[in-house]
Amino acid sequence: MDSIADMGGMQGFGPVPVPVADEPPFAETWEGRAFALTVLTMGRISGQNLDAFRHALGRQHPLDYLSDGYYGRWLNAAELMLTDSRILAPGAVDARVRRNLGEDVTEPALPEPRRPDYAPTAAGSLREVDDPPRFAVGDTVGTRDMHPTGPTKLPRYLRRRTGTVTAIRPAHVLPDTHAVFEGENAQHVYTVSFRSRDLWGPDAEDFTLHAELFESYLEPDS
Repeated sequence: MDSIADMGGMQGFGPVPVPVADEPPFAETWEGRAFALTVLTMGRISGQNLDAFRHALGRQHPLDYLSDGYYGRWLNAAELMLTDSRILAPGAVDARVRRNLGEDVTEPALPEPRRPDYAPTAAGSLREVDDPPRFAVGDTVGTRDMHPTGPTKLPRYLRRRTGTVTAIRPAHVLPDTHAVFEGENAQHVYTVSFRSRDLWGPDAEDFTLHAELFESYLEPDS
């Protein structure tokens, strides 16, 4: 699906800030807690996986995504994974906050948990694929015009574009299906180079962009 998380090439957000030297890993104490809570929620509590977490980030309301900040988005994603797995009822967190503020609010009852029935076939995300790579280094390829209802890792600004394969990477679990527990569907992954002005027009800064793309996102250039 197309989501607010796919912001590459969007205008109006200003320059990317340069990291401050020796900055702490977390600007505020609560951010470290949000990090730990989300990591714990992702696997042990909700039974979700890393790709499901990324999908949860992308499903947030655009206003929440932009206004809640980086670790605010992590907390929102943790809550969404918990409600997806029915560890929490929808609205339970808001109700608890309102009760803690003194409001007379009834918290929703705990649902019957429904964690995903899934176990990875191997550690990590790299896999072996029997079929040989469809493309070779130096091939000119086109990217597909995709607008799926579920998640995808093909950015909008790279769709319907032409690039050149510069490297073949190890096969990898396909996040599009892995995030929604429809199988690992491991595929070959390619580094594909694109000219910036082919992506953003003749007035763009002139440089080469490299993207790691799954085989199912690519077609032979016609």
